[in-house]
Amino acid sequence: MPDSRLGAILQQIDSWPVHHSGVGVIAGDGSGSTHGDAQRLYRLASVSKPIAAWACLVAVEEGSINLDDAIGTNGATVRHCLSHAAGYGFDSTEPITAIERRRIYSNTGIELAARHVATQTGLTFEAYLYEAVFAPLGMTSSHLHGSAAHGITSNVDDLLRFAHEVLRPMLIAPSTANKALSVQFPSLAGMVPGIGSFAPNPWSLGFEIHGTKHPHWMGVNNSPETVGHFGGSGTMMWIDRKVDVALVALTDRDFEQWSADAITSWSGLSDDVIAVFANCT
Repeated sequence: MPDSRLGAILQQIDSWPVHHSGVGVIAGDGSGSTHGDAQRLYRLASVSKPIAAWACLVAVEEGSINLDDAIGTNGATVRHCLSHAAGYGFDSTEPITAIERRRIYSNTGIELAARHVATQTGLTFEAYLYEAVFAPLGMTSSHLHGSAAHGITSNVDDLLRFAHEVLRPMLIAPSTANKALSVQFPSLAGMVPGIGSFAPNPWSLGFEIHGTKHPHWMGVNNSPETVGHFGGSGTMMWIDRKVDVALVALTDRDFEQWSADAITSWSGLSDDVIAVFANCT
């Protein structure tokens, strides 16, 4: 574990304009640190998406589904849906454009992928997510309520377990993880809700990719390959495999109520964490 500066860095959350917050860092070697209440449950909102996508990847690995299975009315595949390239709007029941035209951020795509897993496995997606991800990772406080796109509640401790899985995959083969965390349909432009429009707007399967986006909620010094997600409930998680570290920060204040402060706070905290770990590599 890096030097004692990390503890002081994580205390930044004490000044955030929220009622409750928790933060945690974990490195590839399993060492880590938390600040705040690491066991308090929070609504993850869209931080649910990469976790749901990981369950879909487990289903791919075990042969229950294929990333190129067609599941949309316009020929969209699981791959399209998990990478927001399926042509569905935010919550639209029908596509609003053809596949691979634009990166359109969509709850519907994630929900279609989850529904396909449920159909092919004979389990509810809630049950499959528990068996494929929560139980083997020891995420005992995490639960899915409703939509796979935004319905998970969890805490810092559990999310650090998931983040470490992304750093050191055990539920899927490392080769599968490498492909899943790479840019899908790299030419697509689009908007990151609450942040701005980017061309291109890189995304992997369920995870946003940092790329060269600026301004952004991740740190300026996060590597371009960093993957992660933030949620409308005031939550965020990123995994920087180049620096071999992940950061989780959960709050109970909706993003839209403090969006400017949230972006500045998350980005600043991220850069401070990266600075500590980058100096130790």
